[in-house]
Formats: sequence, structure tokens, C-alpha cells
Amino acid sequence: MQKTLEGLVTPFVAIVIALLIGAGVMLVTSHNPLTAYGALFSGAFGSTINVSNTLANAIPLILSGLGVAIAFKAGLFNIGAEGQYWIGSMAAVWIGYSVPGLSPILHVSLSIVVGMLAAGLWAGIIPGLAKAFVGAHEVITTMMMSYIAIFLSHYMLENGPMMQPGFTPQSPVILPSAMLGKLVERTQLSWGLVIALAACFIIYWLLYKTTLGYRLRMVGLNARAAKYAGINVPLHLVLALFISGMLAGLAGAVQMLGVQHRLYDSFSSGYGFTAIVVALLANNNPFGVILASLFFAALSTGGQSMQLVSGVPAHLTDVISGIIIFLVATKNIVQMVQKRWRKRQTIAPVKEA
Repeated sequence: MQKTLEGLVTPFVAIVIALLIGAGVMLVTSHNPLTAYGALFSGAFGSTINVSNTLANAIPLILSGLGVAIAFKAGLFNIGAEGQYWIGSMAAVWIGYSVPGLSPILHVSLSIVVGMLAAGLWAGIIPGLAKAFVGAHEVITTMMMSYIAIFLSHYMLENGPMMQPGFTPQSPVILPSAMLGKLVERTQLSWGLVIALAACFIIYWLLYKTTLGYRLRMVGLNARAAKYAGINVPLHLVLALFISGMLAGLAGAVQMLGVQHRLYDSFSSGYGFTAIVVALLANNNPFGVILASLFFAALSTGGQSMQLVSGVPAHLTDVISGIIIFLVATKNIVQMVQKRWRKRQTIAPVKEA
């Protein structure tokens, strides 16, 4: 518990400092920070509809953030969650409109499973195997695969088999049997929230209550020590990226089935990139991912209200997000330097002796 509380200190301090710097920017530009932040909070949580939309925006962040977090736990930097999100979205939408005659439970389940498997294989086969067997850095491979996924989706919707006849590049609407039901009517909040919360508990159980989770964390802490202990490091690297991709694909599938119901060529979520920030702010803790996702979803939902009420540009929320990234990353860099310094201080007396 003490370690968990200590892990919450840095994210909390980072958020407070970022909000204070944002307030300073508002004062310099002749805006009232209290009015702006009040409008932001009201826009995110001021009514049942606003709360529901904030929770809806948090769902893909929670799922993709979990994916990035589990990769980080295994010592991997999955920068390609955005592409995996697209692959999961495409696969889920394709099953959603092209497989008629299924019951709602079966159709939704099939769409989600196919979306997860497609995204998991997208992350695990090329980036995972390349990392495990030839040492290719996953930052490069996952990022390049992300671009391939995005351009593949453009082809599928503009000239490919998923294009619906007409002037707007888009897929057909998924069948009603593949749509996730709404938790709150006239909002975007679907049963995807239950799926996201269940995924957090499952990933926590996987990481901290199973042998596989222990091995993944051990590989992330020290791959050489894990190999010496008899753990198949290449296999667990592939598994980590596969599971990470599955979660990002689940985010895309849930968003398509619960909110958009079709894939647009102009669709650009940004969830996969924001997920990296979410995982960093949550310190890769599955339950911390929920809180971090709610925070960034609130910034996104309340940003428009802040602009309308106070005149502060909604893009100021991006500045706040960037400051948080910088502060969290600075702490990690300081910790890394401190560890190396202590290691040198420990080795130096041994060499002298």
C-alpha cells in the first residue's frame, strides 16, 4: 500500500504543476483561470450527459492505456497502439456488417474477438518476433507498423473491399446485432465501460497473481536475470506485444461497436498516442490507468466548454498534457541517473580493493 501511495505522488504533483502553469498562461493572455477551469470541470462533469460523455471518451483510453502499460511492464515501448487500434477497428467493423444472422451476444463477441486477435497478431508477429530474434527496436517497428495500418485503412475505405458506394469514403454501418447497447440514452456511453473496467481487473490479476505476469514483469526488470532463471525471454517478449496489441484492438472494437458503428476514412482517434501518456501518468498500474484516462477524457470533453465560456482555446489542454508528460519523464530520467550513480559508487570500492 505504501509503495502504491508513493507511486501516486508524482502523477498528482505533475497534474497540479501543469494546471498551475496553464493558469499562468491564462493570466498572461488576460483570461480568468478560475472561470476557465470551472467551465472545463462543468463541461466534463456538470450534468449526467456530460459525465456520460466523459466516461465514453475514457473507455478507449483505458483499454489502449492498459495495452501500453503491459508492454512497459515487460520492458517494451509499444509506440504503435494507434495502428493496432485501427486494425482492431477495421476487423470488428468488417465482422459487424458482413456476418448476418447471428444473435446479438454472439455477433458482438465475435466482432470483439476478431478485432483483438487481428491487432494482437499485428503487434506480435512482426514487431514481436523482430524484437525477440533479431533485436530490432520495438519503437521503430511498432511505429512503422502503425503507419502501415493507417494507410491500409485508407485503402480499404477509398478503393478497397470495405468501401461503401458513394462519395464519402466510409464502411457500411454495422448490423444492429453487432451494436453495443447504451448505458445512458442520448449519450455515447455504452456497455464498453463494463468491458473496460473488467479488463483492468483481468490485467491486474494477470500481472500480479499469475506466473505469466510474474515472468513478464521479471523480463521487464532484467531480461538477463530472467534468462538465467530459466525464463524463455523471446517468447515472453512476443507475448507482451501480442497482449498489448490485443488490448489496443479491443479499444478500437469497443469504440466502433458502441459509438461510431462504422469506419470513416477521415477517422483519426489519437487514442493510441494518448494511451502512452495515460500509461506513464498511471505508472503502468492497471487501476491507475482508469484515473489517468478519466483525467485526460475530462480535459478533452471539458475543453470545448472552456473555450465557449471563457474564450481560452481548447488546445490549452494539449499544453497541459505535454507538461505532464515532461514532468513524469523528468522523474524517470532522474531515477535512471540516480541508479547508475549508485551502481558506480558500489562498483568503485570493489575495483579499488
